Amino acid sequence: MRTLGITQAQRRLPELIEQTLGGEDVVITGDDRPLVRLVAVAERRQQRPFGSARGLIRISDDFDEPLDDFREYK
Repeated sequence: MRTLGITQAQRRLPELIEQTLGGEDVVITGDDRPLVRLVAVAERRQQRPFGSARGLIRISDDFDEPLDDFREYK
């Protein structure tokens, strides 16, 4: 983890962003206290379009019929 004062961080922001994208944590301090932490934003996975699995799954006509193993419990 890298810690810098706010003045130093202002001058080196592009460098700090690159380091954060590379996986390093960066903490910016002010008055000898941690103020903020720079973190890379995780890339969001694109949501699959509705109906994209159409035709891939087949449900049999008797899917809701009682199973033979459970007939005695009727």
